[in-house]
Amino acid sequence: MTALVEVTDLTVEFPVGDGHLRAVDSLSFELAPGKALGLVGESGSGKSTVASALLGLHGGTGARISGGVRVGGTDVLAASARELRELRGSVAAMVFQDPLSSLDPYYAIGDQIAEVYRVHTDVSRKAARARAVEVLDRVGIPDAARRSKARPHEFSGGMRQRALIAMALACEPRLLIVDEPTTALDVTVQAQILDLLHGLRAETGMGLLLVTHDVGVTAESVDDILVMREGRRIEQGPVRDVLGAPSEPYTQALLAAVPRLDAPRPAAAARTGEPLLEAVELRREFGRGKERVLAVDGVSLTVRAGETLGIVGESGSGKTTLGRMLVRLLDPTEGQLRYRGTEIGSLSEKALRPQRRELQMVFQDPVSSLNPRRSVGESIADPLRAAGERDEQRIRGRVRELLERVGLDPERYDNYPHEFSGGQRQRIGIARALVAGPKLIVCDEPVSALDVTTQAQVTRLLRELQEDLGLALVFIAHDLAVVRHVSDRVAVMRGGRIVEQGDVEEVYGSPQDPYTKQLLAAVPALDPVLAAARRSARRELAKGSARSWPQPDPP
Repeated sequence: MTALVEVTDLTVEFPVGDGHLRAVDSLSFELAPGKALGLVGESGSGKSTVASALLGLHGGTGARISGGVRVGGTDVLAASARELRELRGSVAAMVFQDPLSSLDPYYAIGDQIAEVYRVHTDVSRKAARARAVEVLDRVGIPDAARRSKARPHEFSGGMRQRALIAMALACEPRLLIVDEPTTALDVTVQAQILDLLHGLRAETGMGLLLVTHDVGVTAESVDDILVMREGRRIEQGPVRDVLGAPSEPYTQALLAAVPRLDAPRPAAAARTGEPLLEAVELRREFGRGKERVLAVDGVSLTVRAGETLGIVGESGSGKTTLGRMLVRLLDPTEGQLRYRGTEIGSLSEKALRPQRRELQMVFQDPVSSLNPRRSVGESIADPLRAAGERDEQRIRGRVRELLERVGLDPERYDNYPHEFSGGQRQRIGIARALVAGPKLIVCDEPVSALDVTTQAQVTRLLRELQEDLGLALVFIAHDLAVVRHVSDRVAVMRGGRIVEQGDVEEVYGSPQDPYTKQLLAAVPALDPVLAAARRSARRELAKGSARSWPQPDPP
């Protein structure tokens, strides 16, 4: 059988300063028609560079490319502009990583899909719009005819991802390349996207190249895995062999960093501290009149000194709003918020100032929460200055001490945020939260878009800081496996309410609420057999007939 994709000794180098950076180094692989290959590795491993090379997208970048790339029989590196245009869309199509930046904010979703379809076919505008509605319906967009007229900002993250997949499917390609299709999506939306890709493969017989840093999503999505590091192939083989018995130390380390529901939890000291923060029937409304939205609806919980409380739920469940209320970055509409027995929910900013130092937050996106025009040292020092510290020498010394404490070089005090990696920026956010000497830190999705190895480093750092400093943590996330790994207790939120809460092992081992079961069934599994069982459980839960969710035997 002729391969759909043939890559031979591919090398890609990009101009950097006076030299070139080798992003891909002598990489070779094949993909047969109808098969799926997972391209796995950390950020910077060259995955997306390879995916772009398959469609000849490096033209005009100054890249030096050698080796061979054939897709559907076309020699991509030698192809003319006309031949590449024929290749893209009808033979191979790509779903890019960030759907919001890939879609034009000014045009309706349906019009954008129709435009792509007309570029590759000789059809009328009316026929192209009909095709757009057809493929939107095919990928599960409800009321596709009406929603095709919506603009990207009117779609949720998961719906935008579906829209990009619909655009790629419009010309019925033989190969679909998807670049990080589930990054930062809720676990349930992620499962829906993976189920969609699985169903489309079965329906159309197309080949699939799945590019991802999340090894867990490959178990139920691909036939083979190719593990990359620094542009090179580290290991390749059938998904069951690579995930079940990896031969290379790097692959073993990559798999070990993946949080799993069946993995032993880290040993933790008994959390018997006194109640530190208590929320009683907290409510938060936004808007007025008919536009009013109840984001948090009657939430009650307790955070004890030294413990970690995990809060999980889908986007829009109220997690972030609740987290911001707990540190009084948002005022409750109703309810009580007590810190060390003192009601702080209704205090004025001036009266609240003594507690501000002890209640801090690590924000979800370190890029947007750090001022790009100020050095990281200055940003970290802000809480100290806000608390009244005026001795610049002491401020600088404290910041340098914390930079070292979170694993960064103190000499980088004067560097700017763009000079750091994603994991390093998250460490900077943690240092800023620590600088004032807090007793409680709310961490809002601190690892949602990080590689699994960087994710493991950040969670390990938080755990060490908690043990050393006696911190209480509220860990907000949509990744249930990560929350299980770091938390003592967990609260599950849906629609602004807590539907279930309790000890982590109790909630995860014997969930009572159907929504909790649904979330757990959506967690990716490294075992392909278990992954298939969870997909089946998701279908049953959708029908309302599943009584339990599948779990592996105890390790």
